[in-house]
Parts: sequence; C-alpha cells; structure tokens
Amino acid sequence: MANIIGVKFRPRGRLACCDAGEIPLQVNDYVVVDTAHGPDVAKVITLEAPSHSGEQVLAVVRQAAAEDLEQARRNLEREALITCREMAAQLGLDMKPLVVRHDAEGEHLTIFFGAQERVDFRGLIRELSQALETRVQLRQVGARDEAKLVGGIGRCGYPLCCRNVLTGFSSVSIKMAKEQNLPLNPMKISGICGRLLCCLGYENKEYAATRKRMPRPKQEVSTPWGKATVIGINLLKETVTIQLEDGAVREVALDELVQRG
Repeated sequence: MANIIGVKFRPRGRLACCDAGEIPLQVNDYVVVDTAHGPDVAKVITLEAPSHSGEQVLAVVRQAAAEDLEQARRNLEREALITCREMAAQLGLDMKPLVVRHDAEGEHLTIFFGAQERVDFRGLIRELSQALETRVQLRQVGARDEAKLVGGIGRCGYPLCCRNVLTGFSSVSIKMAKEQNLPLNPMKISGICGRLLCCLGYENKEYAATRKRMPRPKQEVSTPWGKATVIGINLLKETVTIQLEDGAVREVALDELVQRG
C-alpha cells in the first residue's frame, strides 16, 4: 500500500506528493526524492496525502543524510548566485553579486553584493523570491568585506588575512606606512580590495617604539669612530646609516651609537 506524504523542495514552493514506502518519517524530516532531473532534497510537510494527490507521485529514495543536505545547500547557493547575476543585468542594476549564504534553518538566502553606489534592489528581491521560491535578502558590503567574502592571494603570496585569520577589521592609516618607512605608493601598500594593507597595523606599535629610540635623519651623533651625521635608518634591522667626518659611510647597529647630539 502506498504511503503518500507531502513535501516541499523550497520553503515557498508548492506541495509535492511522494510515496515514502516503508521509510519511517516525521514532519520536518528531510528526504531524498527521485525527480525528473535527478535526486533532490525535500522537506516533509505533512504525513497525509495532499488534497491535490491526483498529480504525479514521486518516490522517496531515503531519509536525507548530512552530506545530502550540504550538497543541496551548495546547489541552491550556486543557482541563486547565477540567477541574481542574470536578473541584476536584465534590470540594469550596477551591482556585483558576490556570494550566497543559506541560513541553517533553510528558510532564507542572503546574497552579498558590491556596488559603487546605493542600489534600489526592491524589484530584484521580488523576482528572486519568486524564481527561487524562498525568502531572499540582499546585503551590500564594502571593499574590505568583498575581499573577505571572495578570497584571493595577497601581494605577499599568501591567502588573504581577512579570509583566513582576521575576525574583524582594525583601522589602518597612511601614518602607519610612514612610521614603517614604507614607500607611499598606493600600488605597493594597498591590498586587492584597493584599501591600505591590513598587515600595516600588525606590528605598528613595535615600529613606533623603535622609531622613538632612533636618531633622526641629518642628526649629528657620536660613534666609536668620531662624530657622524645620520643619513638613514632601518627600523626592521634596528640599524643606522651614518656618514663620518671623513666622508666614509657606515651602517651600524643602534646600540653602537655612543650618544646623540
């Protein structure tokens, strides 16, 4: 005897009839259903045959495992991202859909996007909700968050810190680059997000403390070889480049300076 139940493939989708056979199920369980386009995951809505049970009855293959739910989530996120990009282009919206996140309860999708200006996406949300048969949220993010969501390789050759180790974004300023004697070329001190490198702030306090101990360029200092003028400093190595009175140039450790004039 058939055991007809009602399931939904999407939260706002129509109720589909399935034959669960002898598989013991409860309302809100997830099952794998054999459909025309292959196995798909659905949620059990009712253990009774739906009123429109005259339609085609699909077969429940098994109760869904964690792997099935994860695969279904990835498939839905991929479909939602492609659909959002296509619809945004059709509506002429100047936005870049980045990633999609499916909430743990499977009730709605959040689509993160980047844009130069504020975007009126109310029409897009309506069309997406209808097409995907689920509740959709759109959230605009800034350049740093965009890099964190998408990921990539930094100019150091390693995966982006914001994607792998950072839990939040700290304030980074051009003053930090100056403090560390870095070239003030935006191409050299900016990340792929176009903002100043987050790593400028990692050791800034140590650089600032070291700089306080360093003599200033053009300052006169006393050395074991006589008086000299500072012509450069290296904060990382904690060395000072000096020019002696006879014109000789030396790079010496900070501790080798006898005193500062």
